Amino acid sequence: MKYKDFEGTIQALVDRKLDEIEEMEGVKILHAVESGSRAWGFASPDSDYDVRFVYVRPEQYYLRLDEKKDFINWELDETLDINGWDLSKTLQHFHKSNASLYEWGNSPVVYRTTPEWGEIKAVSERLFSCKAGMYHYYGTARKNFIEYLQGEDVKYKKYFYVLRPILACKWIEERRCPPPVLFSELMGSVLEEEMKPAVDRLIELKVKTPESAAGRKIEELNGYIAEKLDEFKAKTAAMPDDRKEGWDELNSLFIRMAGKAADGGAFEKYE
Repeated sequence: MKYKDFEGTIQALVDRKLDEIEEMEGVKILHAVESGSRAWGFASPDSDYDVRFVYVRPEQYYLRLDEKKDFINWELDETLDINGWDLSKTLQHFHKSNASLYEWGNSPVVYRTTPEWGEIKAVSERLFSCKAGMYHYYGTARKNFIEYLQGEDVKYKKYFYVLRPILACKWIEERRCPPPVLFSELMGSVLEEEMKPAVDRLIELKVKTPESAAGRKIEELNGYIAEKLDEFKAKTAAMPDDRKEGWDELNSLFIRMAGKAADGGAFEKYE
């Protein structure tokens, strides 16, 4: 269903889709958020809605010997992009300090959540690895810089795919914790003052133009990006390995929540 054909808000449409997933897949959704440019705070007029969720199945499902699917891809069209991860996969990736999951946990746009997700988030924050986080964001920034910002004409939105992870590296270096999702918070907290006018102009261009809008590359930003990539390449390589153990807490969460789902899924939903 296209949003233009739905009589209601995006929140209502997403709620309807999440209810469909729970009913048809036999799962309980623990947390559902907006991801991508709308969560980052600089969506274009024609940006779609990137809905990400974490779900749990009854414990009997996990006791099967055959291979088990640990994700759900539900919908992808010009309005909605909806997919989610099983609790088992989620907890395993929190143990690896997966940066994307921390962003799901910190998204400012929450469609649905539960107290159980609050327990998961509290444990995950204790497992955050600064080295793993910086390595992820440095790698993302470098890849996107090489791929999208080397020509004379570039898509403006691609600057954010490089600037945001660079600022996330700065946040981790200075605050030693997962970075916020909103670009404005990162920019206001860690971007150098002398760079803010150039980024402000970029934001103004981005929010007023379609996703595909392009123009001449911005030399001031390209120079800043190249400098920061060299800086964080060296800093990330020099950081000690700070990964935590954490399996006992994660296993305890998983066993308890899968058991609760088997007992009828009496999870309290926070709207």
